[in-house]
Amino acid sequence: MKAYYDADANPSLLSDKKVAIIGYGSQGHAHALNLKDSGVNVRVGLRSDSKSKPRAEQAGLTVMDPKDAAEWGDIVMLLVPDEHAPRIYAEDIQPGLKAGKYLAVAHGFGIHFKKIVPPQGVNVFLVAPKAPGHTVRREYAGGRGVPMLIAVNEDPTGDSKQVALAYASAIGGGRAGILETSIKEETETDLFGEQAVLCGGMSALITAGYETLVEAGYAPEMAYFECLHELKLIIDLIYEGGIGNMRYSVSNTAEYGDLTRGPRVVTDATKKAMKEILGEIQSGKFADEFLEECASGRKKFNALEKAGEDHPIEDVGRKLRAMMPWMKDNRAVTER
Repeated sequence: MKAYYDADANPSLLSDKKVAIIGYGSQGHAHALNLKDSGVNVRVGLRSDSKSKPRAEQAGLTVMDPKDAAEWGDIVMLLVPDEHAPRIYAEDIQPGLKAGKYLAVAHGFGIHFKKIVPPQGVNVFLVAPKAPGHTVRREYAGGRGVPMLIAVNEDPTGDSKQVALAYASAIGGGRAGILETSIKEETETDLFGEQAVLCGGMSALITAGYETLVEAGYAPEMAYFECLHELKLIIDLIYEGGIGNMRYSVSNTAEYGDLTRGPRVVTDATKKAMKEILGEIQSGKFADEFLEECASGRKKFNALEKAGEDHPIEDVGRKLRAMMPWMKDNRAVTER
């Protein structure tokens, strides 16, 4: 995959365009503030009763009703939760989409699974930072950036790729590298990574390791340190130089244990389950299940979330993190 940088982007493509950011959550606030700091004419679309409206206005952004913002913008970036996007699109965005405009997303969920179907004549592209929005903002403000993906789904005006590159560059992607993909590839790999490895796989592995030690009679504090706290040290080594870099840095004892015991934890059965998860994503089964769960009141979702919050590992973690107040400095998530 070819990487693009700031030198490959043409900022002037945004100089005469108005950008409407719909939503002001993790990604929304980062996109809006980074665009503003890059000199782009940007406004935020929020309902009058949105709790995010005062924060956006205090940050110096102009806030409009979503429907008015979509009408106003030449580029409309939809940055709302996947479960709300189809309704918000139908009610507030679609009426303002005229031929020649650009509908943009940071995740292809709605477009790929056809929960959102833009009208003909509208350009559709994706700009997906490969980091949470709080990190996107923090890195940009520090003069850096995070890698990003771009993809063009519809291109009636013939310049959607160049506009997407300019947009990605304006929010910091050109400092770290911008890769071109497809909406299908971004959506399916993103969902799989979240479910099988980054969120689902990792949190389940951490919790199972913690429970194994505590059930064997070891102190919860020791289990927390060994199975959760020190994970950051290992991840940082992998992030900086790959798995080989981590293995070079740890002790020979740790590396031998990694090489010989890791495959006993993540087995062929685990990989089979991963393939099943990927199949559910590719078929659209997961998308339908998720949207149905949200539409029916999130009973299962909320119960599972509460069970996680109530797990002893969270209580132990809060107590141990209180011993290290410096961890609050430079946090990516500053409010919760």
